[in-house]
Formats: sequence, structure tokens, C-alpha cells
Amino acid sequence: MKQPPSLSLDIASFAMLVLLAAIWGGSFFFAEVALRELSPLTITLHRVFWAVPILWLIVRAKRIQLPRSPRIWGSYLVMGALNNAIPFTLIFWGQTQIESGMASILNATTAVLGAVVAGLLLKDEPLTPRKLIGAALGVVGVGFIMGRGILSDFNLANLAQLAVLAAALSYAFASVWGRVQLAAQPPLMNALGMVMGSVVLMVPIVLLVDGVPSVHLSLPVWGAVFGISALSTSLAYVLYFAILVRAGAANLMLVTLLVPPFAIALGVMFLGESLPASAYLGFGVIALGLVVTDGRLLGKLRGKQ
Repeated sequence: MKQPPSLSLDIASFAMLVLLAAIWGGSFFFAEVALRELSPLTITLHRVFWAVPILWLIVRAKRIQLPRSPRIWGSYLVMGALNNAIPFTLIFWGQTQIESGMASILNATTAVLGAVVAGLLLKDEPLTPRKLIGAALGVVGVGFIMGRGILSDFNLANLAQLAVLAAALSYAFASVWGRVQLAAQPPLMNALGMVMGSVVLMVPIVLLVDGVPSVHLSLPVWGAVFGISALSTSLAYVLYFAILVRAGAANLMLVTLLVPPFAIALGVMFLGESLPASAYLGFGVIALGLVVTDGRLLGKLRGKQ
């Protein structure tokens, strides 16, 4: 019988997981700063554009060969849309209407949505009752966050919340696309190909909608651009795949629970944000949904009975 993955992490893997959560949590803070002078579309372009040379140098240093197949590059284009261009833009636009911490909490639904999407589309990932319960808890958590007023008083904040949820769903489809189309490629090459595909998509859109991006930005905004590109994208992908190799995909999913606390803390300390109690309650329910979806902690508790 196949054994479930271990719940334990060695110290190095745990430290890397916390660091990844910190820099991904920081992306919400960086975006909030960048939004003072840049549009959501232009921030998305900056995020992927400056990540390309950094990841290119890493791929070259590791002597990873660039693929020559047009099919693979076409897959990178789709992956760039699903995992970068669409969700980044939706989240950044969402942050024009809601707090960065709120956006990070709603983005935490990625894991439970991913389990459901994989269950519907992948034969080796059956849609089990546990995953359905986890998804239902995620929906309840979102309900607490958005409140009952959404049915009678729908507003821009509610639309922004839905935009972040749509971004989480896009991430879920990206995960399935990557498994089906790009599993045979080196992970770091996938990261580079994906951001290159994103740049190809974003350049004409930004030029059409926003015009040529200005380079006359304040120092804090340039710092935010550097942070969201070099740290929250390039370094994040390197860490992501390193943790994947060391600890496995199941343990890596735990980062979903660690990102919002960092984003919320940065928002409170540096942006003066304040979230309602319903947001924290909703996050707790979403976190419970992830625990149920994952199943390992519940299995461990049952084993002790």
C-alpha cells in the first residue's frame, strides 16, 4: 500500500519554506507600494520582465539546455498566461480596492482550488470526499470574508475579492497544465520559459493600454519593482523548486498557510492596514480546509487514537 508523504520537515527545509513564505508574502506589500505610481498591468510586466535576465543567468550557470520544440515554447506561453500574466494582474488590480493582507488571505484558496481542479482533470488525482470537504470549507471561509452583504450591496471591494479568487483559480489550472505539458522539462527551465512567455503576452497589452512604461519612478517604487521581480519571482522560483526536491510537493503546499501572516504583518507595520475580525476567521476556516485537503495531519491524529 502506498504510504502518505511525511508531515515532518528537516530544519533546512523548514527554514527555506518560511523564507519562501516571507518573500511571497512580501509580494503583496511590494505591489501596494508600486501601485502608488504604476498600473496593475505595468506592475505585472515589470515583475516578469526583470525576472527573465536573472533566471536566464541561473539556467545558464546550471548548464540547462534551452528546449527547441515549438510545442514546449507554446506550452510556456500558456503557462505564462495562467501562472503569471492573468493572476498577477488580477491580484494587483484587486489590491487597488482591498488591503494587501486581505488579498493574501483570499489567495490562500489556491491550494484547495488546485486539489479540486486536479481531481476533475487528472486521472491520477481523484476527487475524493476529503478534497470536496476541504473545498467546501474554503468556500465557507471566503463567505466569512466577503460577508452576507455581497448579496444585497455588491461593490468594487467585492469585485476585487472575486478578482483575487479568480487569480487563485488561474493558479490551479496552471498547476495542472504544468503537470501535463511540462513535467519532463527541468524545473528552472520551466520557470524561465514561463516568465518569458509572460513577457511576450504582457508587452503588447501594456503598450496598448498603458503606453510605454515610464522610468521616472520614485526610489521606493523602484525598490518595490526590484523586490517583486528579483525576490518574489526569481528567488522565489529557485527556492520553490529547491524545497520541492528536498521535501516534496505535499510539504511545499504548507507555504499556503504561511504567506498570509507575513503579508498581513507587513501591511499592518508599514502600510497602516487593519483587517476586520471576519478576515481572520475566514482565513482560519480556509486553513482548516487546506488541512482537510492535505489529510496527513488528520491521519496522524487518527493514528494516535
